[in-house]
Parts: sequence; C-alpha cells; structure tokens
Amino acid sequence: MTEQQQAGGPEQTETPQPDVVPEQVEESRPVVLEQTETPQPPVTPERTEVPPVPDAAPAVVPGAVPVVAADALSLVSPDVPPLVPPAPPKNDRRVLRAVLRWTAAVVVFAAVGAGTAYGITGMERTDVPGLQTESDGRWDYPTLTKPPLPSGSPGPFAEENKAGSHYADLRALVLPAPKGASEDKALRGSDGWLPTKDFLAQFTGKERVDALRQNLKDNGLRHIAARGWTTADGTRTRVYLLQFDTAAVVDELFSGDVAPYSSPGYSLRGAGDFAADQDFPSAARVEKIPYSVYAESKPYGSEQVRQAYLSAGDVLAMVVQSRKGAAKAVPFQQTVILQSQLLS
Repeated sequence: MTEQQQAGGPEQTETPQPDVVPEQVEESRPVVLEQTETPQPPVTPERTEVPPVPDAAPAVVPGAVPVVAADALSLVSPDVPPLVPPAPPKNDRRVLRAVLRWTAAVVVFAAVGAGTAYGITGMERTDVPGLQTESDGRWDYPTLTKPPLPSGSPGPFAEENKAGSHYADLRALVLPAPKGASEDKALRGSDGWLPTKDFLAQFTGKERVDALRQNLKDNGLRHIAARGWTTADGTRTRVYLLQFDTAAVVDELFSGDVAPYSSPGYSLRGAGDFAADQDFPSAARVEKIPYSVYAESKPYGSEQVRQAYLSAGDVLAMVVQSRKGAAKAVPFQQTVILQSQLLS
C-alpha cells in the first residue's frame, strides 16, 4: 500500500477486472455471467431443443422414465405428468394363443392325415368303407378255402409227392362262382363229374376233336370237374379241371400240342384266331404253375373269347371267358390267378 492510502483510510474502488470473454457455448444453452455486487433477477432458462429421435428405439430399462419425442411436447415442464406408454392390447395374447392353437392343429392333422393315408394304401380296396365296389372290374368272389387233405397225404408240390398228385377232392378245387353270378348247372355233370364228350363239345373241327379225344385217352385221363357261370354284364365263364395219373403226363400235354405259347393247339367253337395275351401280368404268376394265356385277335365276331391253360401237378386246367363286344381283361386275369392258387 502507499502512504496516501494509509492516511486517507480505505477507499472502495473498483478492482479492475479483466475483460471477460464469454466462452463459445452451444446455442441451445444460455450463458449466465456472474455478478459480484449487484444481484440480478433470476434468469428463466430458454427452451431447450430436444435432439432428434434416433431410428432405432433405445432399449427400455425397467423403472426408467420414458422419453417423449420433440414433436409430442413443445416444452418439458414439471407440471406435465410423464406419459406412460399404452399397455399392449389385451387381444394380442388371444391372437398369439389362437396362432399357437392353429399351428398345433395343423401339425396334428398333418400327422393324422399321413397315418391315415399310409393305412389306406396298405389295405385292400374292399377293406375300406365305401369302396367295396371294384372300380377296375374285379369280381367279388367268396372266401376261398382249400379242401382238407386225407390224413397223411402231402400237397401236390411237396417234395415227397413225386407224382405231383392232388389227393384232395378235385370237385372242391374248382373255383366257385362270384357273388351275383348265375351258375351254369349243365357243367356240373353227374355228381360233379363232367363227361368227356361234353368237354370235347367245346372245340371245333372234327379231325382235331377226334385227335384230342384220342390224346386224352392215351394219356390216362381219369375224370373232369367243371363249373360255369354268367355275370350281370354278360360275361360267360367256364372252368375245367382234367386230372391224370402224374404231373409228368400233364407237363407233356401242356408243352406239346395242347398249349403252345403262340396260340392254343385246339380251336374253340365259335372263336376265331388267337394270339398270346401279352397284357397278362407276369408278376401274378403262381409259383410252380406255368400257364399259357390267349386272347382272340381282331377282327372277331359278335363276342370276344379269352382262354388259358394251367399245368398244376397232375391237373390240366382250362379257363374260358367270352363276352359280347369284348371280353374284359381284369376279371379274366382274376379268375386265372384264383384258380391257380386253389391248385397250388
């Protein structure tokens, strides 16, 4: 201090203040200068701009106060209660439950449907309710049962049966008529045995018929069992079983002039030329029973004839079907296969 200042007492003078250069602040925040002596009225803060809302909403922290968008409120004031986000619609859970229920239902129905399809494809057509009628033309045959063998007698293809003999009653081995068919009782003969002359009457050409008669006699024909019927569509069926002493005799007749591959050795009455039936399913062949199948070739007369020969042990079988217009293939194949199974 100087002497003047000491003698005159303290004199209040303004202390020179350095020039205050306000710092550059963001435009959004007001600058308040400190006052050393003169009190200043309270400064009301200017409106603060809210930064734009980012595209991705921030994660919601439990208990945090929700942030209000700038365009929702022009000024954040403590008098304004905080906004609470609306509760999710009550029916959201209902919709979710409904979706889950339908998804489960679809899965269940898919599984059940697959199981049902598998079950149906693994069943016979006649086992499915509502599908008893055969759409492919098959006939409804009764349940087939082989007749019992005499006690101690082997089957025709047993290893110990060297002659290939059928010891069961031959008349019980003839295929029965399908349901609804009218049976031809004339083919039953006397006591179920058909006379040889009635069998020979099915063929034409005197010389060929005489040769067949002699052939049957020379090879020791024992007897003939037969059955015939006519179905509602006019198809006439005839089945003949000719029994000989041994399978060797039948094999010779079958592979000789009776059943050549290309056409039958003896012509049927009322039929024209025959050719091998190439459409007969080879997969349907019964083991150890060879067959020859034929179909009348075009042009045929008022009806078509189909014919088959089977060689089954000591039995030579002949199956004939005829129908006005055309003889259907499916019932013919069905008849041949079932008769083969009865003789097996």
